[in-house]
Amino acid sequence: MPPTDTGADVRTAPVAGLGTATDNEETLELRLPVGFLNNAADVQSSAARRASFAEDLLDHIDTWATAATPVGAFRLVPVDVDRDLPLVTRWMNDPSVAAYWDLAGPGAVTEEHLRRQRAGDGRSVPCLGVLEGTPMSYWEIYRADLDPLARHYSARPHDTGIHLLIGGATDRGRGLGGVLLRFVADLVLDRRPACARVVAEPDLRNIPSIAAFLTAGFRYAAELELPTKRAALLIRDRSLRHLL
Repeated sequence: MPPTDTGADVRTAPVAGLGTATDNEETLELRLPVGFLNNAADVQSSAARRASFAEDLLDHIDTWATAATPVGAFRLVPVDVDRDLPLVTRWMNDPSVAAYWDLAGPGAVTEEHLRRQRAGDGRSVPCLGVLEGTPMSYWEIYRADLDPLARHYSARPHDTGIHLLIGGATDRGRGLGGVLLRFVADLVLDRRPACARVVAEPDLRNIPSIAAFLTAGFRYAAELELPTKRAALLIRDRSLRHLL
């Protein structure tokens, strides 16, 4: 379903309400408590470490390059909510999509879903799938081992999950899902060396989706009882990627 050095050299500590002195203003010498600046630096350093950690959770999807697939040049582009909201909202309101995504309704529904991911710690990145320059699908690449899903199967460190919908009705039923899923799963394995498995959990009722994952080299691993659905656990193993 998108991810800067934030370290700073702390030299001064502004005080709320005093503003910035000019040549014609009186200034006041402030004596801050001993250790204040060091504590502030520690806070900023901790924030920078957290930001760096979050940025690395999915190994910089925004830098994953366009690549050739059998159906054309394809790239994952992290969602820009302000730019992409109308398109994604339209897709979410397609009855074929709404049956499984539960995000139909006004734009605010989709917007909340997208902004929650974009404002999070980077464990889930919503993306547009751009084929030959045209956005035609919506993807969520997420850390399955850090997701509530991990409570329902034997998760391994760095397991990476995929959610996918094909946006336009004219792009469905052409086999694009299986082709693009194989490409994206292999892209995850290529760009995330710590990841040994790509996983998915489509609704058991969504036969076309399950068929696309199987076509893409995923194997059926289990049936899961999740809070909102019964799902098929599908896995693409790094060790089997050239066999399936």
